[in-house]
Amino acid sequence: MLPGDRAPHFVKSFERGLAVIRSFDADHPARTLSEVAQACELTRAAARRLLLTLVDLGYVHQDGRLFRLTPRVLELGYSYLSSVTLPQIAEPHLEQLVAQVRESSSLCVLDGEDIVYVARVPTRRIMTAAITVGTRFPAYVTSVGRVILAHLPQEESELLLERAELKQLTSRTITSPDALRAELGRVRRQGYAVVDQELEEGLRSVAAPVREPDGEVVAGVNIAVHAGRTSVDSIRADLLPHLLAAVARIEADLRITGPARAASHGSGTRRSSSSRRSPAPRP
Repeated sequence: MLPGDRAPHFVKSFERGLAVIRSFDADHPARTLSEVAQACELTRAAARRLLLTLVDLGYVHQDGRLFRLTPRVLELGYSYLSSVTLPQIAEPHLEQLVAQVRESSSLCVLDGEDIVYVARVPTRRIMTAAITVGTRFPAYVTSVGRVILAHLPQEESELLLERAELKQLTSRTITSPDALRAELGRVRRQGYAVVDQELEEGLRSVAAPVREPDGEVVAGVNIAVHAGRTSVDSIRADLLPHLLAAVARIEADLRITGPARAASHGSGTRRSSSSRRSPAPRP
């Protein structure tokens, strides 16, 4: 659903309040009133009302001119994680996978044009950035995002590609819509995605899709490696077989659990995030 085509029930002020919360991130843990207003494209008066409401509710702390989130915002994400089954099902298999390959692995779902980490088992190797449950990256430039995007219905995939801002994050990043479509076609045919230093120099990743019992792709599992340590050929020869085996085990557990419980996780999240069903280490 496009921003200008909202349903009659849509509450604009609620959307603005959520935008204020999302304006705080690792790069901007604290913001002034003016910075929040600019980031959310709000007037200072509107931003002030929303911020003070969040302060009253305990989600934001005010320290002079600066505002910052409080730990209470974790309740919002915990409500999702505690009500779903897929992260819980996947975690022991991610742990087994990490023990086998000695690289970090994560489970991600699609949310709008981003992928969101919903389960993660890190290795002890030091990565260039801390990635935790809740971390988001653009789907188009991540291996796990591409395996999900590649298996969306064509109309849905095209809509996401039209919305996505294809930024040149490294010299290798695919920014041409036609080239990205071709890559997604390749991913769909081969059943996995490899991204070579497109999100960040020195970072490679491989991902495979996770399917519900009805065959719908609802998530993806990835393995992330340092480019200086692992070549693309080694990813395919040494890591991919373990990744595919782990995904197969997750899917086997989902078949035992049943589609209703599996659907309470990822597919519902993906569909509801932008209502696209009504008429996309670091990775």
